[in-house]
Amino acid sequence: MDELRGFAVFCMIFYHGFYTVGYIFNAALGTLFFRFFMPAEPFYAGLFMFISGIACNLSHSNLARGLKLLAVAAGVSLVTYFVVPDELIVFGILHFLAVCMILCGLLTPLIGRFDFSWMQVAACAALFLFTANVDAGFLGPGGPLTFPLPEALYRANWLAPLGMPGPAFHSADYFPLLPWVFVFFAGVFTGKLAKAGKFPEFLYKPRVPAFSWMGRHALILYLAHQPVIYGACLLISGVAKHFAH
Repeated sequence: MDELRGFAVFCMIFYHGFYTVGYIFNAALGTLFFRFFMPAEPFYAGLFMFISGIACNLSHSNLARGLKLLAVAAGVSLVTYFVVPDELIVFGILHFLAVCMILCGLLTPLIGRFDFSWMQVAACAALFLFTANVDAGFLGPGGPLTFPLPEALYRANWLAPLGMPGPAFHSADYFPLLPWVFVFFAGVFTGKLAKAGKFPEFLYKPRVPAFSWMGRHALILYLAHQPVIYGACLLISGVAKHFAH
């Protein structure tokens, strides 16, 4: 679990690095790589959410974890608002994970009543597909199975965390509850099965220590990587300008 989370963090660091180089420091190569890897972002972000859901089975209090993470996420919003307002994060992946952990903590008594099987995971997958286009204004996979949502839901920004952003909404990092909450809870249900020893034995053995370390320090790496990348780019840019003159 730590290795998969570490791999997701590793991908995220490089992805954000390309964004910083390309769009903040205007380097064409950074923009090229960022656009090249853009289609992969939902997959490693989803993996990160899925593993976070699994980890909920190892926590003594998901409610407490969620509230602490929500405070950290609010701090990220404040820092981006005052330091880099063009890159303001209103409801990013930390906000999303915090709300999901709080929901998991509140729903634990209800979830504990169920016998777990792959059916719950399959149901989460189906609900993810059904709500995948909420931000576009409809439910369903498209085509004849399209169910439009009322336009009134998208006229303001207060429903943006749910997946219904208004026309003026902007967040540099944005992962709404719909459809991503179902990826998180698919992880919660999968974690129940993993904890019960339902997986093959080889899946429980660590193999990549570096990714495992990154997975155990995911939050610190998430908070530190962007300032480090920005500072490194600023230093390199300054040195390059100095030698250019």
